Amino acid sequence: MLIKNIRIIDPASSIDEVGSILIKDDKIEKIVKGSLEEKGDLNLIENEKEIIDGTGLVACPGLVDVHVHFRDPGLTYKEDIYTGAEAAKAGGFTSVVCMGNTKPVVDSVETLKYVLDKGKETGINVYSVATVTKGLKGEELTDIEGLAAAGAIGFSDDGIPIMNAKLLKEAMERIKKLDLPISLHEEDPAFIKQMGINEGKVSKEINYGGASSLAEDSMAARDSMIALATGVKCDIQHITSKNTIEVVRLAKKLGGKVYGEATPQHFSVTEDIVLKKGTLARVNPPIRTEEDRRAIIEGLKDGTIDMIVTDHAPHSSEEKSKDMASAPSGMIGLETSLALGITNLVKKNELTLSELIEKMSTNPAKIYNINGGTLSEGAYADITIFDENKEWIVTDNFKSKAKNSPFIGEKLTGKVIYTICKGKVVYNDLTSEEKS
Repeated sequence: MLIKNIRIIDPASSIDEVGSILIKDDKIEKIVKGSLEEKGDLNLIENEKEIIDGTGLVACPGLVDVHVHFRDPGLTYKEDIYTGAEAAKAGGFTSVVCMGNTKPVVDSVETLKYVLDKGKETGINVYSVATVTKGLKGEELTDIEGLAAAGAIGFSDDGIPIMNAKLLKEAMERIKKLDLPISLHEEDPAFIKQMGINEGKVSKEINYGGASSLAEDSMAARDSMIALATGVKCDIQHITSKNTIEVVRLAKKLGGKVYGEATPQHFSVTEDIVLKKGTLARVNPPIRTEEDRRAIIEGLKDGTIDMIVTDHAPHSSEEKSKDMASAPSGMIGLETSLALGITNLVKKNELTLSELIEKMSTNPAKIYNINGGTLSEGAYADITIFDENKEWIVTDNFKSKAKNSPFIGEKLTGKVIYTICKGKVVYNDLTSEEKS
């Protein structure tokens, strides 16, 4: 396959220029800078059966999302590994990391193997964490070493905070020896009246208790210091609070391997979206104030927040149609993530396109030890091709089983055209439009 005359952006090698990419089997064989026609290097064009003309498009390393929920096993009416992977492909993702709060939870080699084996059938790289504690109960550690040997890419009780600090420290010490990350959901229940909405002006307006930012700040502070003491790679998940960003910034300054995630919903909108979109905007931890949103963007700009993730959390329409107190928290995000980043960060001159890709591919691949995140010669041909200027309106015609997105009806800029994983086109926007 030859991708010709395309803007190549690879933050890992500081490349941002027009060129062509020659793929042989599952690897990038050659990168040619400049126009093939102008260089007279037409033999490359003549020899390749499959040619993608990238004029006006961008090629970047396949996007990597280290925080998704595919609900499989046990909750497949919401999503399954196959449909989750289709949503990922449509969003330009070639690698995803599934969280372990399934049913049963991923606390055994048997369940982990189920996820990984099914993931191998999807055409993209589907990884999974294992849970830190058995049954997500926070009482007893899983067989961390055994699960790592069976293929767990990291450990997380995502969805539930680990309240026992002594147990967490032991887990961090064991995970540190494996050079794997631990990913932490930071919400102390002591400071939450009702989950899913920020405790503030909007929660007061709708007479809903809400979740205080203190719930996140206090847990993040404790866990960042334990991570600093143990030396483990610690991912503070889906950061929403300006104070938590300061905590991560301090932990980095002190020499800790503490990393931060942000989601598109948390840097794109404020708590006011709850008034417009209702339960579709209910998410744990909640969307907060404009001050918090700006702090997230500043954290992305200065490197305090290393990764952009979706926290793709599918729910059925029936579940989301319940009242605010009864509806589950979470929203889907794989198919809108890149566009929200381009629309709200790149087009508003907050990040360059290269910096956005670094947060969505290069950094997460590096932190989670994933073989990806670069377009260098000899690397796997995991490539996302997109039109950074194409405008489109989000509809409910998702590849995901779920439709719980507060961004339906919004006009966004930036559209994935091709997703290529290990040299094979696994998503083509042109054919998807014809099929629809």
